[in-house]
Amino acid sequence: MNIQPSLIASCIKRDRKAEYELYKNTYSYLMSICLRYTKDKDMASEMLNVGFLKILSNLEKYNLAIPFKVWIRKIMVNTLIDEYRKSKREKERVTYVEEYYDSTDYSEANEAISKINVQQIYALINDLPEATKQVFNLFVIDGYAHKEIADMLGISEGTSKWHLNAARQKLKDQIEKKVLTTT
Repeated sequence: MNIQPSLIASCIKRDRKAEYELYKNTYSYLMSICLRYTKDKDMASEMLNVGFLKILSNLEKYNLAIPFKVWIRKIMVNTLIDEYRKSKREKERVTYVEEYYDSTDYSEANEAISKINVQQIYALINDLPEATKQVFNLFVIDGYAHKEIADMLGISEGTSKWHLNAARQKLKDQIEKKVLTTT
């Protein structure tokens, strides 16, 4: 994605053609982020539009010294987290609880990874409970620390670590199960 400063300047002046061009140029990148944090494509599309509106509304604050891709990614992730917080408040409590068992036997999982494709792994991540999926994406994919995740999601650092461990264990179990059923 190569966004020219002139396109950004035109968008700041509210040139509709430039805004549409920016949307087309950033769509696939932003959609890939949204799909990681939502359950379905419709919700991802909705969140992409909300995030893109925030991007357009804040373009005059964009610093050309920062890569544009990094800047829009941060806005999109923050938009998705805001939506998660809002939906979390609507749901009074998380009903999913899974015990975490520490295991040192990872060889089967490593072998399993070579037998499944990216879409299957993506589907497994998408099937995680919402809070667990949010923590997993923020930590593993986006590289946030547990303290940052805890602040973003309004949970304790320990809860963030628990969700990450729960996600890893559930994914490991699901990958092993999928490989056993295909062999």
